[in-house]
Amino acid sequence: MKASSFYPVLLTEQVRSTASFYEEHFGFQNVFEADWYVSLKLSGEKGSYELAILDATHPTIPESCRTRTNGLILNFEVEDVDAEYDRLIREARLPLALEIRSEEFGQRHFMTVDPNGVLIDVITVIPPSGEYSEHYSEKIWND
Repeated sequence: MKASSFYPVLLTEQVRSTASFYEEHFGFQNVFEADWYVSLKLSGEKGSYELAILDATHPTIPESCRTRTNGLILNFEVEDVDAEYDRLIREARLPLALEIRSEEFGQRHFMTVDPNGVLIDVITVIPPSGEYSEHYSEKIWND
């Protein structure tokens, strides 16, 4: 398969408020909006990223699957996770699902949730412990 794009689509009953959450707290820009669907775009140094929000009851969704998204984690890799923790948790008062911490497998991160309960993992890549560094096929962290 030769894909021209790939992006998650969150199913929700709260289309506008979910889109507003990602616009306000994560810097996404609205590029298309209908009452049942919003397409968002985030431009970054390494390219652009897309996220769509879709009414879970819309007829384009098979009837047996018309439920809100669950069991999903959205990862945001950032330069300074501690600054984002201050901005999102301390200042914006987003819910804290996992306290900020450094993991031996090479991440410093914390988790929050969106209005639908979708987990958001905000991450800065850090050097892994010796045990985990051998599992990487290439070095992705700064020393």
